[in-house]
Amino acid sequence: MLEHIPAWLGKAMSGLRAGSDKLSIVQLGQHFDTIDLTSPAFAAGARLPERFTADGDGISPPLTWGTPPEGTATLVLIVEDADAPAPQPLVHAIVWGLAADAGRLAEGAIVADGAGTPAGDVGRNSYLREGWLPPDPPSGHGQHHYAFQLFAVGPGAGDPGDTPGRAAVVEAISGHVLAAGLLIGTYSRDEPAPVGPVGVAAPA
Repeated sequence: MLEHIPAWLGKAMSGLRAGSDKLSIVQLGQHFDTIDLTSPAFAAGARLPERFTADGDGISPPLTWGTPPEGTATLVLIVEDADAPAPQPLVHAIVWGLAADAGRLAEGAIVADGAGTPAGDVGRNSYLREGWLPPDPPSGHGQHHYAFQLFAVGPGAGDPGDTPGRAAVVEAISGHVLAAGLLIGTYSRDEPAPVGPVGVAAPA
């Protein structure tokens, strides 16, 4: 959808960005222990491979993480674009109710699943659809930073309902987060985009 915005308009909007201060991990407003969150498909701070974006297959990337702290009842993943030309970050994915010992999400795992399964529930992205919303930044808008945020949630969190959105999930876990992991991937259009091997960040 945003790929149809002409590059001149994207450049004109380059200063209009939601801001990293509005990401869920910041808005929850507490100190967290750290979970090591990584992807075998891209390094921290590096460009997302095209197959995970609207320019490719549009599937979700694989993720892996370390052992969450003792007392973790469930895990929650929220993926947001801090550079979206909007008042709030664009939500690209929500996965609620992941098992504490899950350890990973496979490539392409974030898909519509109705009311969910015992292994977790895929929530609604900013287009009000279940599943992965592929990165689709406006041409010429510059580099966008996609924040993969994983939260280890203790007992007592609220129930955000079936196929929850960001606001319901953040409200449900507020005050119950034991630890969090953050992984940033980038993507842009109509700009140089060299891609190196995993572990080597692309130049800005």
